[in-house]
Amino acid sequence: MFTFLQSIILGLVQGLTEFIPVSSSGHLVLTQVLMAGASDHYFIAFLDLGTTLVLIIYFRKKIYEILHNIFIDRNIRLARNILLTAIPAGIVGYLLSDFINTSWFFGSVVVVAIGLIVVGTIMIILERLPKASHVKNGEALPAKRALVVGIVQVLALIPGVSRSGSTIIAGRLAGLSAKEAAEYSFLAALPIMLGVALKLFAGSTERAYLMTNLSTVVVSNIFAFIAGMIAVTFMLNYLKRHSLAVFGWYRVALGVIVLTTFLLVQ
Repeated sequence: MFTFLQSIILGLVQGLTEFIPVSSSGHLVLTQVLMAGASDHYFIAFLDLGTTLVLIIYFRKKIYEILHNIFIDRNIRLARNILLTAIPAGIVGYLLSDFINTSWFFGSVVVVAIGLIVVGTIMIILERLPKASHVKNGEALPAKRALVVGIVQVLALIPGVSRSGSTIIAGRLAGLSAKEAAEYSFLAALPIMLGVALKLFAGSTERAYLMTNLSTVVVSNIFAFIAGMIAVTFMLNYLKRHSLAVFGWYRVALGVIVLTTFLLVQ
């Protein structure tokens, strides 16, 4: 059970890190361990509600455009690509949910640190890696490349990897610009986040947890929503002119600090 102050802190961490490729789950695990000595995967799961609402509101015009394309123009390319990218992580996450939520895996600071360092290193050298031919946007992305981005997104189930980080990297290698890769990453995350939300409300254990912790969950999601709106706006504007390298250096530095601290206290 978290206090209101702790809930606000966790909400801010979720909102700021969900759309910046530094791993929201990793930061939430580290923050919970620092504040309470252990992580609570149910609380982390419910924090996705506020940031899911961010995507719905921020991309409301794009969502309307996608629906218009499907039902009026009979153009399903972008919707098809989004589904192809979302399906692999959705299936694997559903099938392995019990394993993923184990404390020794999801709550492990060592797993988080390794994820931060590995993906951070890739971000630093990303611009030097070979990329596929340039693609204008997510709609123009070939179906095979969209599926590959989705397969890479499966790695984001590992705490410390980052859902946005993995898909933005894969999108860049698939030929998208940094800004277009980020926008596509956020749109492709929406079906998964909506699926997670439905699963939360469908499970009796999850509903019981929500009722027990309703006030702190609501407070944390309010702050996650506010911080998330700021973060997604910042990220899309930042990537118009910059690469992911600065986030890579941050991830590597944080991962090294966490891993070193863990080894010293053992």
